[in-house]
Amino acid sequence: MTSGTVTFRNGALFDGARLRTGHVIVFRDGAPAVLLPEETATPEGQVIDLNGDILCPGYVDLQVNGGDGVMFNDDPSVDTIRRIAEAHRRLGVASLLPTLITDTPEKTQAAIAAAIQAMREGVPGVAGLHLEGPHLSVARKGAHDGALIRPMEATDLEALIEAAEQLPCLKVTLAPESVSEQQVRALADAGILVSLGHSDADFTTCQRYAAAGARCVTHLFNAMSQMGNREPGLVGAALATGDLSAGLIADGVHVHPEVMRAAWAAKTGPGRIFLVSDAMAIAGTDQTAFELEGRRITRTDGRLTLEDGTLAGADLDLTAAIRTLVKQVGVPLSDALYAATTYPASLIGGAVSRPLRIEAMIRISADLRTCGWLSAQR
Repeated sequence: MTSGTVTFRNGALFDGARLRTGHVIVFRDGAPAVLLPEETATPEGQVIDLNGDILCPGYVDLQVNGGDGVMFNDDPSVDTIRRIAEAHRRLGVASLLPTLITDTPEKTQAAIAAAIQAMREGVPGVAGLHLEGPHLSVARKGAHDGALIRPMEATDLEALIEAAEQLPCLKVTLAPESVSEQQVRALADAGILVSLGHSDADFTTCQRYAAAGARCVTHLFNAMSQMGNREPGLVGAALATGDLSAGLIADGVHVHPEVMRAAWAAKTGPGRIFLVSDAMAIAGTDQTAFELEGRRITRTDGRLTLEDGTLAGADLDLTAAIRTLVKQVGVPLSDALYAATTYPASLIGGAVSRPLRIEAMIRISADLRTCGWLSAQR
């Protein structure tokens, strides 16, 4: 717990819903106590001049494959989860879902066991688990190993439901090509966050699966059926279906800024577009290459690619994603911050209206290029 009184001035405050400028905020013993227009406020205790920077709750990232030089797939253990979470905390992430991409049944079970144990040990920043595959479409496999993609069997369904009983959040990315509507309904009834992705399914099929309980779409536009003049595909279903929300890799590489602009304007609510990093092992490092299950991935000019040029995750953090949305796409700053904090938190059961705490706040530079934890700056 944080003790004492701290006043922040000369900056902006994002309170999880609104961006407030021209105000002073006073924290007493870690909790916000006073929020007043700067011209009428009297600073108390330690006074920190933000110099135009932004106070914001820590980010929530629902798709994190690796960080600090390691991939979850390489060693699905509590130690790996802890190392990844620590790396992303340095990048401003308060909560994340360690993400296992398509792998063997044995590796999947190890990932589930590691996530459950990480929650029992209270590893900071871990909010559950995201299994991206293996029940996908080979036609839209992207960087996933097509040899490991397979239909969902009864034993898989039982294992996922059992895992969901022991995790605060289990997110599963799947494709209609490999999973039935009945299975999706059973997953959703068990409280699992079902996300459609890596799929070539048509618009009508995707809408049926949303009606069966799917609530998200994984990395909108990437590894999915595209929007055409006669067939809207999964992209069209994501934008037209209010019950679906969609993760977006806003690096300007995976999706062109003008496409992001059109999608942002077209999205039907109440579902929204939210930001994900899809971060790989290089997150938080200066590494130029790494391996994923024996396949070399190279980092060049903001891209991560396999040897054949296929994009393999993203060289991205959420501060950079916010900058892309604001500077290149034209999204209001408050909406971009919401897409990196409050909205993804609500999807995994985070309290939208939870009280702000100073130890959970980050300071984002005015140019949207860097961020740091307030607790480390005092």
